[in-house]
Amino acid sequence: MLLEGRTVIVSGVGAGLGHEVAAAVVRDGGNAVLGARTEANLAKAAAEIDPGGRHTAYRATDIGDEEQCGALAELAVKRFGRIDALVQVAAVDSHFGGLEDADFATWQGVVDVNLLGSLKMARACLPALKERGGALVLVGTQSSVAAPSQVRQAAYAASKGALVSAMYSLARELGPHRIRVNTVQPGWMWGPQVEGYVRAAAEGEGVSEEAVKSRLAERMVLPELATDGDVADACVFLTSDRARAITGQSLLVNAGEVMR
Repeated sequence: MLLEGRTVIVSGVGAGLGHEVAAAVVRDGGNAVLGARTEANLAKAAAEIDPGGRHTAYRATDIGDEEQCGALAELAVKRFGRIDALVQVAAVDSHFGGLEDADFATWQGVVDVNLLGSLKMARACLPALKERGGALVLVGTQSSVAAPSQVRQAAYAASKGALVSAMYSLARELGPHRIRVNTVQPGWMWGPQVEGYVRAAAEGEGVSEEAVKSRLAERMVLPELATDGDVADACVFLTSDRARAITGQSLLVNAGEVMR
């Protein structure tokens, strides 16, 4: 198993990607420490992923609060004795719009969570990661390198682009401690969020959901959308020893919609 005996903190565990990452960690033999703002969601996810409770722990965590980030890292060490990786999923992705209609106070809030909150969570894990090395996997977005034509999310894209830039610096800074730092950049991925978009678009346009989904898939080199599970598998790979020589990289997981 890829993660036998390893402990991975997963922030942003809700119904989508965070849940799939945590499930993949446990599937591959690891311990998953779950963080998100809503404790009820964490309890539900932990029960689904690990009914016996042997390989999961969770704590309500707002990544914008350094003390809460520290408490989640402390829980991982207290419960499982170590931290081997962080997969940083938590983000604000619900603000839409471009420059002309920008509310920069709202933009600031997006940056505070997606960039600074991610770095706060990463820093909280450093003391434990320095003990034996490990990995930081920061979830970005394809939108930071290629703006989608279907929706405008300029603030989200900008904040995630800044996170990629930070990743390069972190990889160089933390490399001497054998801590690898990489970014996974999903495109359209089939899961609760995209399912919701497809339903809304189909209703608004008066067409079938399959027609909207097919229109999205036509943009891909592969004949179907990537899924939340596909992105989760990429994240888990980057936390494992099979990626021991990979750092300072951005991996697009997008069925080939954008290639660079």
